[in-house]
Parts: sequence; C-alpha cells; structure tokens
Amino acid sequence: MQRRKFIQNIGIGGLILPLHANAFTDLNNYEYNKDVLLPKALKEGDTIGIVSPASAIFESEPYEIAKESFEALGLKVKFGKNTRNRYGHLAGTDEERAEEFNDMFRDDSISAVIALRGGSGAARILDKLDYAAIKKNPKVFIGYSDITALHTAIFEKTGLVSFHGPVAVSSWNSFSTDYLKRLLFQKEAVTYRNPTDKGDELVQTKNRIRVITEGTVKGQLLGGNLSVLTGIMGSEYFPKDWTGKILYLEDVGEKIYAVDRMMSQLYLGGVFDQISGFVFGKCTDCDPGGSGYGSLTLEEVIDHYIKPLNIPAYSGAMIGHISDNVTIPNGLEAELNASEGSIRLLSPAVQ
Repeated sequence: MQRRKFIQNIGIGGLILPLHANAFTDLNNYEYNKDVLLPKALKEGDTIGIVSPASAIFESEPYEIAKESFEALGLKVKFGKNTRNRYGHLAGTDEERAEEFNDMFRDDSISAVIALRGGSGAARILDKLDYAAIKKNPKVFIGYSDITALHTAIFEKTGLVSFHGPVAVSSWNSFSTDYLKRLLFQKEAVTYRNPTDKGDELVQTKNRIRVITEGTVKGQLLGGNLSVLTGIMGSEYFPKDWTGKILYLEDVGEKIYAVDRMMSQLYLGGVFDQISGFVFGKCTDCDPGGSGYGSLTLEEVIDHYIKPLNIPAYSGAMIGHISDNVTIPNGLEAELNASEGSIRLLSPAVQ
C-alpha cells in the first residue's frame, strides 16, 4: 500500500431491498442508536498520548513537530514507551505496539490517544488489544488511513466513538485544527462542508462535491480507508450490522481497478444492501495504472455500485490523505444532505 509513502511525502449493483428507498428518509421518525460510548471532551492542560500502532518513522523531526503542535493546542504530550521501536517497517513487534496502545488507555493521566502515523500493520494487533480496558476507560482516539482497522475494531467490540482524522505528523493547518477544536474541545455538533473559496477563478474548481444521488438521510457514521476496511472483512473486527449506516470511504495510491475490486467486495459482502447513505472523500493519486486496454474512471466505478442503491450519496468530501482533512466521529449519528454535500452531527461527539 502507498499510504505509508504518502505520509512520508508530507513530512511526517445487485438487487436493492426496499429499505434503501424509504426506511430512513423520514427524518422526524428516526430512532437513534443508544449503545454508543462517548469519550470526555478535551481541555487545555490535558495530556495526549502518542502511539505508533502501525508503521515506523525513522527521522527525529516529525516527533518534534508533533509534540510542538499539540503543545500549541494547550495539551501536554506523552509518547508511548515503544513509539521509536523498529521491526522491519513497523514501529516495533506486534506485541510491543499492542502493549503501548493498551497502556495508554489504562493510564489515568492520559485524556486522549493519537496515532503518530498510519502506513500498515495496525490490523496485526487487533487480537492483542485489551477491549475491556478500552471500554472501561473511554478516551478520544484519533487517526486515519491504516488506523481505520483500530477504529472499526474498537467500535465493533466496545461501542466507543473514535475519530477518523489527522495523525500526529499530519499538517495541523487552520482548517484541520479548527474542526478538531470545535469537535473535541468545544463539544460542537459540527456540520461538515467543503470550502467554497473560488480563488482567482470565476467558479469553484477545487474541493468540489459531486452529487451521486440527491436526498437527505440520518444514520450512524461508519467507515474509513477503503483498502483497510475491506482487508478485515470476514473477521470478528469488521462490523456485523451495517443497517442504516452512513458509509464514508477514502483511499490513496490505489489503481482504479483495485478500487473497483474493493467496492465489489463490499457489494458481494452485503454491505451496500444495508447502508442508508454514502460519502466518498478523496482518492488521492488513484489512477488507471498501466493497463493497455483502457480503464474505467473512478467516477464510473463509484456510480456503478452506488447509483442503483437510490440512497443519498455524494463524493469529494474533505476526508482522506489531504492537508485539509476533517475529523469524523466514527459511530456517531449524523444527517447526510447529499444535495448540498454536507454531514451534520446530530449531537456532540464528546461529553
């Protein structure tokens, strides 16, 4: 996978059930899922623990920048005891990375946990996590890309809402930082919309959304990185029930035929038969590859699987391997308005 390469470079369908058409379009009669577990909000002076559950970082500067970034947010920083370990491309053995992760959730002095980076290898520790300790000590947990495996497993095993957002070595620019602060410090029920800045152009050319199917729907947000998500399908860490969920996806460095293969896997696995809404973020550096016989476009691939569902859906959201990356609460209820390209949280993501 090329998610690892990206982080280094930035410095650091079938028959459709009637459910799709009607069951979740009546917003007034929507029944919320009451089984989720919310972490506590962050405040200045809290300590954030930085862990390395996947790939390693071999230079010292990204550690320094990560520490300084969170201190600029008014947080204290504690690195995991195995953060700088090495085992091939991984940040230590599976046992070391799992131990570090578990220790952060058991440590009462830690208010939040963030992955140093993604890359690959997070799925290797899913069977070694202490889910009882995670559920007993619910904390903010943030990361994206390969960290999708951890978000999905934690939600499936504990019901804890975690956050698909920038990793510690991401670009903490004003856009990304603003969403994180409003969501995790100010307890705001955020509405996500793309920037509308036209620059010097007559019309907006950057960060446009594309409406796949118009409409508005409510449901539980669930998803993350497409290749990581499909990589754990069939395991006990992959969500068993996608009924009424709003599925959000992103990826990086995948050839379009591979995206098609993974979308087909979700289709054949019955996921698309259950969801009520769909959002595709960014597929950074996803191109046709070297096929000599032509290729489908990414738009054609997405439309092939999503349009027949007749559920509210759009693409182009600010979710993915991009500098302006929003923080999305995995497992929280939201209202998707595909017509205007927005996601509105129905309640705060922290307590």
